[in-house]
Amino acid sequence: MLAANSLKSHRQNFTRVTTILRYLGTNGLRLLLQFYYAQTPMFWIPKGWVPGYVAFLLAFPRAPRGSVSVQVWGIACATVVQIVFAAAAAAWVLLSRREEMAGRKGRREGMGKGRTEGVGMNVGGGGGKGEGKKEL
Repeated sequence: MLAANSLKSHRQNFTRVTTILRYLGTNGLRLLLQFYYAQTPMFWIPKGWVPGYVAFLLAFPRAPRGSVSVQVWGIACATVVQIVFAAAAAAWVLLSRREEMAGRKGRREGMGKGRTEGVGMNVGGGGGKGEGKKEL
């Protein structure tokens, strides 16, 4: 009983410490860098390319007007990473489904030889005569 409680407390302590270290290693480092470089522009936007209010928003919170702040640049980079990840995941799903569908099509063609396809089958999925797919 004592060993079980000891193991449980060590496990909780380990989980708490690793969670804190993981947070500091990712978000804490990012916040520290954003605070340190808050007044440093990431790059300058040529004058006249964007209206004044857009230049203000791009420089928010403390970068010089007419520049892009590290906070806005971080948001833009995170958004691009999310979009690229979502596109890669969608492409992977589409490619894996295509291979799966090709495998199913090959099996279906092999099974269908020697019979007439579609005879006596209710393709529409309805139960009675004249019933087809029901629209929602």
